[in-house]
Amino acid sequence: MSEPIRYLHRGELHTVSDAATTRTILQHLREDRHCTGTKEGCAEGDCGACTVVIGELKGDTVALKAVNSCIQFLPALDGKALFTVEDLKQPDGSLHPVQQAMVECHGSQCGFCTPGFVMSLWGLYLAQEDGRQRPQRADIDDALSGNLCRCTGYRPIIDAAQRMFELPRVAFDRAALAASLQSIRRGEPLTYTCEGRAFHVPRTLEQLVQLRAGNPDATLLSGSTDVGLWVTKQMRELGDVIYLNEVAELQRIDEADGWLQIGAAVTLEDAYRAACRHYPQELSELRQRFASLPVRNAGTLIGNIANGSPIGDSAPWLIALGAEIVLHGKDGQRRLPLEAFYLDYQKKDLRPGEFLEAVRVPLPRPGLRLRTYKLSKRFDQDISAVCAAFALTLDGNTIRDARIAFGGMAATSRRAPKAEAALAGREWNEAALADALAALADDYAPLTDMRASAAYRMKAAQNLLRRFWLETRPDAPLPPAALNAFACTSTEGQP
Repeated sequence: MSEPIRYLHRGELHTVSDAATTRTILQHLREDRHCTGTKEGCAEGDCGACTVVIGELKGDTVALKAVNSCIQFLPALDGKALFTVEDLKQPDGSLHPVQQAMVECHGSQCGFCTPGFVMSLWGLYLAQEDGRQRPQRADIDDALSGNLCRCTGYRPIIDAAQRMFELPRVAFDRAALAASLQSIRRGEPLTYTCEGRAFHVPRTLEQLVQLRAGNPDATLLSGSTDVGLWVTKQMRELGDVIYLNEVAELQRIDEADGWLQIGAAVTLEDAYRAACRHYPQELSELRQRFASLPVRNAGTLIGNIANGSPIGDSAPWLIALGAEIVLHGKDGQRRLPLEAFYLDYQKKDLRPGEFLEAVRVPLPRPGLRLRTYKLSKRFDQDISAVCAAFALTLDGNTIRDARIAFGGMAATSRRAPKAEAALAGREWNEAALADALAALADDYAPLTDMRASAAYRMKAAQNLLRRFWLETRPDAPLPPAALNAFACTSTEGQP
């Protein structure tokens, strides 16, 4: 039996019972609710014109995060609060400080992208309420990484991001929102149906196992940052959908016995934040460059793993560290090294009725040297030409274990066994490096495409291995920060 979608918007409860299961929040806002402040630009989560803020209960508190409404499906909004640019109008009719700062700093040109910028800035404004220090320039850049302006530069918008904190503070009543969300919180699974399609929302792992066993062909949905494009760009029919994000067990991040376990419903932002606590120097830049903040706020680490793209940025460092995945089906759990999960291009070791429950990341161990590098034509919001991860375990200056993984070099993210063999048991010196560089050419046969030529990819991969040696050799003359200029600026040899 179908149940209606229930959500809060503009201080009121709204119910929906006649929208397609893959209708986007953006379509619903503009066409059904006639709230046209939220714009459609790219319909793929890149331009940020459609940015909204979603509020949801996490325990007894409220989490607020900016996301792209153009690729989020309406049924996923059930039990949540939706905030759009229309919500920022104050009771006396005045502008919110975010909006006022944009006016004062001339942050709007044609105005099309402005509502999206305002909502991203409002998300930053709310984050400052959480007791964090006033944001630095890097925080502002990160908050705005998912918003594009076609008219001019971003300086006036960044000025507005600083100015908004100088204006009289407008508080946000989180306690009242939490009480309102508690009133519509479901304790039981939701099944929403329309036009013969079902959108299932299980609440427990056992419910998910049973649903998946009975619907092995249903589309598993979590962050929608990939699946959403199947609908908006490829015009695909998804059939029945099983939504993972309300399963309590999949929202967990646990540490035990030398492993960090991250559940399938944990967002990329939360997953990378947890990983960066253990690998701050090694993963922080990759986290920032992985995607825009709205994409990281919605997408999940497990979703990126399950996608299996050969140019995904998570798989290389996870493989280099020796991460495992936890698969779950009607016959129970099984664990698998992540590198064994990828059989060939878009082919995975996934049995009928199984789903990915979690990924297990090894915690730092003595002697480990880890680095990750991403090469792309732009710093923000760009797909890698090459993504590299190197993990050596050293005993003094002797290599006890070498693990090298690349994305963008083959049909899957995978290791470089010949280069690893050239390093194993050797002193970490330039002679060992030279042998590994030569072996690397036999490990991969990269393709030429719009992002890079095969020759460029191979040269870049070898240069990144050399950079890793420069940063980790015992007599390294420069700290890693001093070498950052070489990370992503070279375009020599690009097609």
